[in-house]
Amino acid sequence: MKVLLFLISSMLISVTRLPGQAIRFLNAGVVEYEKTINMYGVIRKSLLDDNQTLQVQAFEQYRMSHTQFEKEHSLLMFSGNKTLFTPKDERLPQTFFSNLPFAKQDNIVFADYNTGQAINQKSIFEDIFLLKDSITRVKWKITDERRDIAGFHCRRANGLMMDSIYIVAFFTDEIQISAGPESFSGLPGLILGVVLPHEYVSWFAVSVISQLPADNFPRPPQKGKVITYKELVTTLKAASSNWGPHARGYLKSFLF
Repeated sequence: MKVLLFLISSMLISVTRLPGQAIRFLNAGVVEYEKTINMYGVIRKSLLDDNQTLQVQAFEQYRMSHTQFEKEHSLLMFSGNKTLFTPKDERLPQTFFSNLPFAKQDNIVFADYNTGQAINQKSIFEDIFLLKDSITRVKWKITDERRDIAGFHCRRANGLMMDSIYIVAFFTDEIQISAGPESFSGLPGLILGVVLPHEYVSWFAVSVISQLPADNFPRPPQKGKVITYKELVTTLKAASSNWGPHARGYLKSFLF
């Protein structure tokens, strides 16, 4: 009997989600997200603000040698009410447009939903900041639209972040933690899909494993200059005061 109970317990702990299978109330696991970047859209948006001949020529050269969509991957570990979002160790090819807003994925984000606090390690050009502040708030409106992502039933919500970033998100109540990739959170379940239509990027879960690797409990990042959200805004505005029309796009991408 003890052997049978052990086998049943092991199966319940190690099970992974298969299409059509119903697994509810996971409280620990790892989600892999795929970030898709429409580089043509990201570049065109930057050219609207600064349509310099050099940049237009660079864009045409880029289109001749690069595909429209680039992919990056990240992991979200969750356990209880704590999460850790980390990008995988991969980088897009370095080009003239590599540092454009939303073209990179550098943030490491730890969130504790018991305390409502988050720690976000941000690489901003040559500096690394450790942003310690409240979890980012998003204004959400849940809709009736539904879809399946990574085998989980999800519901759509539309959101507004920082009063200017429009978000489409898909969350599942089968994983009842109010979290998601990057700093997206605040819905009654885990966010498995995010689209920023006006920024030409999206994150969608490609797999969910219902257990954490051994000794891999979500822990906050430690590296960087400690700073609050308000202090980071002040620092970035001062540094970008002479950037012209590019400043707003960079500020938005660094702060989300």
